[in-house]
Amino acid sequence: MPYKDINGHKFYFHESDIDVKNQTPILFIHGLGSSTLDWEHQISFFEKHYKTLSIDLRGHGQTLGSDGNYSISLFANDVAAFLSEKKVKVHVVGISMGGLVAFQLAVDYPELVKSMVIINSAVELPMDDPKVRKVIRLRKLIPRILGMKMMGKVIGKKVFPRPDQGDLRTLIATRWKNNKIKDYLKSVNALAGWTVKNHLHKIKQPVLVLGGANDYTTKAEKQEYTDLLPNASLAIIPDTGHAVTLENPVAVNRVIFDFLSSNSL
Repeated sequence: MPYKDINGHKFYFHESDIDVKNQTPILFIHGLGSSTLDWEHQISFFEKHYKTLSIDLRGHGQTLGSDGNYSISLFANDVAAFLSEKKVKVHVVGISMGGLVAFQLAVDYPELVKSMVIINSAVELPMDDPKVRKVIRLRKLIPRILGMKMMGKVIGKKVFPRPDQGDLRTLIATRWKNNKIKDYLKSVNALAGWTVKNHLHKIKQPVLVLGGANDYTTKAEKQEYTDLLPNASLAIIPDTGHAVTLENPVAVNRVIFDFLSSNSL
């Protein structure tokens, strides 16, 4: 299995077999409690056109956890070390917490980022915001009391509420139960109070902010931080929620592909 020692820790990663000449690779960064598995529809599509990379962040998927606290900066540093080992500059595609890591990567290691696609994410999670405090509290409380299997069921029901989405709810619950509570809670703590809002003006690379119409955050909220980025655009996929990459992968792939193509990246 493909593992790489990075920053004194062993990370699982996936790399497509096809190396497309004269094309910048794409790096996919998953969200909280997720893994490279959740990019299956994107990898199978984009590896026909680009070399694709994805990595299980510390304490996620097949990458074991570590001692000490986690932070978005730590995750971004791990990703930067992975890319430096590979000696590549990439288009970064991050969803939810993966979008936070992508933003941090662009701020701290701009030389590694060619462009970004930020999916259903944010630029800050201030703990003086009651909505943020509630989300953080519930994400910590439910696993402690009911375990990760129930956390997966709660998340699955929230992101896939329609009657015809039963298979997707089951998929999420099955994958989430494999998270270790300790690592999950440390990752939740990494979100609390994080921000790059005051650094967005430094991100000169092309950015596509992509969202589901029924995501946790509204189109207006996404537009607000899109406007703070020097070279960014916003696209919303109708009738989809937070897990838009699983809910409507065809639409997601098309929008991302058009973004990369139109910018001649």
